[in-house]
This record gives sequence, C-alpha cells and structure tokens, in this order.
Amino acid sequence: MNSDSDLQIAGDILEVTHLLQAPREHPSTVAEFVGLARAIAEDRAQWEHLVRYDATSRWYHRLRTGPGFEVWLLSWVPGQGSGLHDHGRSSGVLTVLDGMLTERTERGTRALRAGAQRVFAPGYVHEVVNDALEPAVSLHVYHPGLTEMPMHTAPHCEARTEPRALTA
Repeated sequence: MNSDSDLQIAGDILEVTHLLQAPREHPSTVAEFVGLARAIAEDRAQWEHLVRYDATSRWYHRLRTGPGFEVWLLSWVPGQGSGLHDHGRSSGVLTVLDGMLTERTERGTRALRAGAQRVFAPGYVHEVVNDALEPAVSLHVYHPGLTEMPMHTAPHCEARTEPRALTA
C-alpha cells in the first residue's frame, strides 16, 4: 500500500494556477442565482432606498441585468397579488426581503417570511399575494430574463383569503 497522499503526489492544486477556474463574473447555475439573491438581500443599501408602495398596482423596479438574467424588486401592499401565473421559459428565485407573502400552488399554500426563498423551473404555476396587514418587499431573479408571464385560471388552488382586520 502506498503511504503517499494525493497532495504529496500531485502537489497543492491551489499552487497550480492554470488548473483553477476563474471566478465567474455573472451567475450561471441555480446555486449561483440563489447566492446572488441572498447577497442582494443582505445588502439593504443596494435596494431599500428604491422601494415604493403603490396602492393601485404592484410596484416593480428592474434592479440589475446580466447575460441572460434579470433581477427585479417588487413591493406589495396588503391585498395585492400576482394572480395565478407561470414565467414562460424562465426559471427563477423568489426571495422575501421584508414582510410576509403567501404563495399558492396546486399543492397548497405556503407562508413566506422575510429571508424565505423559493426556486422554480419553467412552467411552475403559482400565485403570490400579500395576505398580511403590513407591506412586503420581494426580490425576483429570472434566467433567462422574463419575457412572458402567462396567466392561469385556478380551479385547483385554494381559495384566496383577504387580509383580516385586527379586532380590539
């Protein structure tokens, strides 16, 4: 049995610079898109000053673009929702930055609090709504960039509930 370690035989790979992959300038894998969303979420100075709330429609702002991807910032006042939709040929990462959102799919309902992330593939059908009494902010990364958002009817999704008022 040979007692030499791989390191003794091959040397330290970190010392062989031509074998190292150059860091990517732009994300290209699901993990890298999730990491991008987390990094933006943690750096509030990048997005917090841009947020606006609009009582008549959901507010959105394209925060960043790169080769084949887009990053969008959205705000949601209580009661606002996306309607049941998919994202065409785009995959995505949804990250809740502030507040709480509810995601509804044919499999059920999920409460998404600040810090929660959802990753989805093309064809994923869902509805996102602010069922809470406070505004919410979310970040959306799409790859490739979002070019369509087909709307769906909802015979299989749970009924939508309206925000409940606090009682004294």
